[in-house]
Amino acid sequence: MERLKGMLKNHYGMVNSDIIPQQGGWAAFAYRVRSDSHTYFLKEYEKSRASTPKWTALIDDYVPILLWLEEHSRLKGKIPIPVLTTDGHYQCQDDEGIYLLYEYIVGDTIADNELTGDQVKQLAEMITELHRYGEEMPLVTSTMKENFEVPFIQQLRSALDTEMPDLMGSLLADHIESLRTLMSEVEVLSEVLMSRNLRLALCHTDVHHWNLMSADHQLKLIDWEGLKLAPVEADMRFFVDESYFAEFMAIYQQTHPHYEIDSEALQFYQGRRKLEDIWEFMEQLLFDDQEEHERVSTRNSLRKELEEISREV
Repeated sequence: MERLKGMLKNHYGMVNSDIIPQQGGWAAFAYRVRSDSHTYFLKEYEKSRASTPKWTALIDDYVPILLWLEEHSRLKGKIPIPVLTTDGHYQCQDDEGIYLLYEYIVGDTIADNELTGDQVKQLAEMITELHRYGEEMPLVTSTMKENFEVPFIQQLRSALDTEMPDLMGSLLADHIESLRTLMSEVEVLSEVLMSRNLRLALCHTDVHHWNLMSADHQLKLIDWEGLKLAPVEADMRFFVDESYFAEFMAIYQQTHPHYEIDSEALQFYQGRRKLEDIWEFMEQLLFDDQEEHERVSTRNSLRKELEEISREV
């Protein structure tokens, strides 16, 4: 913790900070930081992880959009905004990691719990508002625009063509055919969508219940690393199989009355996410330095994703 205390002092001017580890997400470690009777939330993206560049490359592109939404949209107070460093940057880094600091949200993560009726309404209103903003949105850079590419497929395909470590090979053995089938389907859909003229809107792209928090009866949407200008199916894929989908759509279509789900875009985002998750777990096992309990957890997660693909393909 001394390293983190030094980082907080150097980049945020915090002295005598108290740092307590929290349950982190997929991409980053998390800490609660208390300094001068004020509480913050610190995210650390480890530089040693193979996936960190994917999660951190666009910080300086997506944070200004969050600031704009906080100031100009009905999402004010519903999205976290990073605390600026002493020299006015959104992020800082040292030899070990890249860091974002936020005001601490006192509340509960929805996690595996069901949303209440009021929370469904709030979620639908947040996504409805986010999708109001499209290519006319100020500050959006070309790096934020969906191009329907699937760059990790070549890495995944190369890995499948290479002799795997024993445990990895045994995990993949019964699922390689299903995996290759899904890869081919996603590549075809990628080419189809590239040729179409689709409306693009701001999308969070990771709206699962672990990225939703309830604080003082207000739902908040966190972890905006994947913010992108994309077809709205990039978000809708999280809702179509939920029991509350009809209620969600009734609210959504009050603002977007002509919207109908694009089946090709939906299938693309569903398939690409499955492949992306599988490649992420494989990357961790192949390239990251994990403790044994972490490797066990990663293997179990990979097995679950592979079994789901084999059931569906």
